[in-house]
Amino acid sequence: MDLNTVIQILDSAVRLMTPLLLACLAGLYSERAGVFDIGLEGKMLMAAFSAAAVAALTGNVWLGLMAGLLGSLMLSAIHGLASITFRGNQLISGVAMNFLASGLTVLLGQKIFGLGGRTPTLTPGAELEAQVTPFRIWLSGITGPDAAGWLTATPRLSDITLPLAETLRPVPVIGPLYAEVISGHSILVYVAFLMVPLTWWVLYRTRFGLRLRAVGENPASVDTAGVSVTRLRFAAVAIAGLLCGLAGAYLATGLSAGFVKEMTAGRGFIALAALIFAKWRPWGALGATFLFGLLEAVANRYPNLDLGIVTVPSMFMNALPYILTVIILAGFVGRAIPPRAGGEPYVKER
Repeated sequence: MDLNTVIQILDSAVRLMTPLLLACLAGLYSERAGVFDIGLEGKMLMAAFSAAAVAALTGNVWLGLMAGLLGSLMLSAIHGLASITFRGNQLISGVAMNFLASGLTVLLGQKIFGLGGRTPTLTPGAELEAQVTPFRIWLSGITGPDAAGWLTATPRLSDITLPLAETLRPVPVIGPLYAEVISGHSILVYVAFLMVPLTWWVLYRTRFGLRLRAVGENPASVDTAGVSVTRLRFAAVAIAGLLCGLAGAYLATGLSAGFVKEMTAGRGFIALAALIFAKWRPWGALGATFLFGLLEAVANRYPNLDLGIVTVPSMFMNALPYILTVIILAGFVGRAIPPRAGGEPYVKER
């Protein structure tokens, strides 16, 4: 395996781990506050559809991104009401979110676009223009002929070239790593990586983070101190919704060029496994999700891996991330200790 192949695999791993990392951090905030959320998959799926649909209708990826955030926040609000306000079973609520998103995205996709549940491909072409033009005419009729001109923005996230990327490219090893692996990604990739130290700082260096972790361990003591447990848990669920929204929007407008049925493909559950593997710590989440992304990148690069003595079939390579998920859940669930108040609705003592 030469250096170019390694760089290509690492570049692919970074792209593939981004939605996992965002979803893993989303679960970290929620579960640290004592709210188990297995509805990460559904929130990502709703965000992916909302982002792709709005980006297709408007031609503007930033409107799509906002729509993705709103779609995920909507499900987060429902989950918060069910599990915090009405003290329902958090696991059942999460499963309901997954089922709701799975069916609703296909239904809306078929109703709006008539393409079997998917959205048009997010490229400036005839198929997209056929969907965009009526919307622009409608918007221009309401706000004036020039008000919708900014909708000509790109419908997909563009890659960003970091400073000195081309200058350093000829430098052995370091140059290609910087130019190919670190540079050349969309903005949400860098946002995902920046969220790791930011999450660490918020959780371990701020009053809000201290209270959030305390709510997940002993909500009664937080309540006794005069801090609202309900407000903190809703804040954590809202942050989780925003991060899932970013993850879903990246899937549809950055990693792919549109929405297709069940495009999250179990990434929400893989993110939960990575969260357990990381023991609910931000830096551990970075390492765990990179491992999953690397396995998926290797599987995509070598669909039939030849080890000399035996050839690993493509089905096994494609199943590698999911096999690792099962291994982690089987081997680490007993060792990784979750927040003590996780999954338990808090009833205020009178």
